[in-house]
Amino acid sequence: MSRVRASNGPHPPAGPARSADAPRVRRVPSWAIQDDAEPEVSAPAPPRHAHAPPALEPPGEATGGTDKAAPGSFGRTVRSAARWSLINTILIRLGNFVTGVILARFALGPAEWGVYGIAQTVLLVLLSANELGVGLAIVRWNGDPRRFAPTVLTLSTISSGLLYVVLFAAAPAVARSLDSPEATGVLRVMCLCLLLDGLAQVPGGFLTREFRQVRRLIIDAVNFVLSTGVTLVLAFRGWGAMSFAVGAVVGNTAALIGCCLAAPGTLRFGWDSGQARALLRFGLPLAGASILALGVVNVDTLVVGSTLGKVELGFYVLAFNISGWPVRIISEAARRVSFAGFSRLADTPQALARGFSRALAVLVTGTVPLCVLLGVLAGPVIDVIYGGQWHPAAKALPWLMALGLTRIGCELAYDCLVAVGRRRLLVMVQGLWLVALLPVLIAAARWHGIVGVAKGHVLVAIGIVVPVFLFALRRGGIGLGWIARACAWPAAGGAVMTAVTAGLERWLGDSLPALVATGLLALAVYAVCVLPSRAFLRGAAATDHSTTR
Repeated sequence: MSRVRASNGPHPPAGPARSADAPRVRRVPSWAIQDDAEPEVSAPAPPRHAHAPPALEPPGEATGGTDKAAPGSFGRTVRSAARWSLINTILIRLGNFVTGVILARFALGPAEWGVYGIAQTVLLVLLSANELGVGLAIVRWNGDPRRFAPTVLTLSTISSGLLYVVLFAAAPAVARSLDSPEATGVLRVMCLCLLLDGLAQVPGGFLTREFRQVRRLIIDAVNFVLSTGVTLVLAFRGWGAMSFAVGAVVGNTAALIGCCLAAPGTLRFGWDSGQARALLRFGLPLAGASILALGVVNVDTLVVGSTLGKVELGFYVLAFNISGWPVRIISEAARRVSFAGFSRLADTPQALARGFSRALAVLVTGTVPLCVLLGVLAGPVIDVIYGGQWHPAAKALPWLMALGLTRIGCELAYDCLVAVGRRRLLVMVQGLWLVALLPVLIAAARWHGIVGVAKGHVLVAIGIVVPVFLFALRRGGIGLGWIARACAWPAAGGAVMTAVTAGLERWLGDSLPALVATGLLALAVYAVCVLPSRAFLRGAAATDHSTTR
């Protein structure tokens, strides 16, 4: 479930390291309605000059200012934002892909990827709660967010600074526990991104709230150019995994400056004790849920690193990163606008169910062909793109592609459930997922190496987590009928495409021209299979799929 980021903050360094796959789960904690919602307070105090705490309005429509947008205008805004977000994601991820290939082929080996994977995993887990769960109040809260933004910024900066101090002191012990003592320096440098992310919460939140995806594209492009340039130069000068850390800090610094310029006047510190108490009461439980969610996504890195060593971890990081390509390209783009969109539909159950079903259908339809091609052609793809030294990663990739497809649905469900206020249920889901996953992965790693870890991931996700999410969605008003409609045609098309791809590989071989021909023919077959769903994908009026079944 990372980074680009799907969050409001700066992005991670370029390259195919595993941690870049996980959309920042920290973006999920937000001002979603809680089951025991805060009582409403009287009229809001005026911004800047208030002496008493401003009213804490219950979360609802995030309109980027005041009035609720008309349905047609809102739909156009979301579609435009989603389009620019997708363009942004594709451009950045294509650049990251090329960079990763260059580094893997000519500069860094599996051991260096393993060290980087450990450092980035620790960073991701810390980023899940560095702002104490209050950052997306900017996106989720009704009214003018400038009233409480200074308090959010102060809380976020203080908590991020304290967390970095703790990490700096604990870095040697953490690195030794993961059997990679050389990761100490990389941890200390890379986790400077904690401080930058804490500062970026408020200006980045305003950009997300107002669907300013064109500005985000420019910021992300500058981040990518600087972080990638620094990483490449240092990697070829022999800096190893440290090149990623320095590149991350440079790029994230540029992203922070860009967010401040794109949302002027938002980087303003302030303090209101009443606001702070309300923010913490709401944010801390969600921060806990985010830590659990990041634990689910990253516990396998810790298990592989401590059980199998950094070389095997390097292979696993590469395979997991490849499995995250569909997540980063498609799901990440959607999640930059999905939470704000679901939040505005949260008070209309039928509209929410229809919107979720269509969003899921679009995501699954776009993701299935990528997962099929990368899963069936795992060995040839890795050999051709990254070189023969990385071939061991191919054994785990088919299973991780199945996991990647599952993650996309779970992440969208997570955003939807947060938007409708199912906080407690989400905490239980994430806790169950992590508790079930850890022993399975440890046993699987000892039994069958990185392939066993990949299989264990899929077993827990499909056998335990997906049914629980389906139950949670039903409790939130989205019945199985809506889910079935979204997934039926992509599932059928994916099954046919799998058979066609496997047959074409045996017939045409695994040379580069043969792989291109196989991919194009398989995609054509898939497109024909999902053609009947085109009206639903375009947003045509849907019939009522009962929310109770």
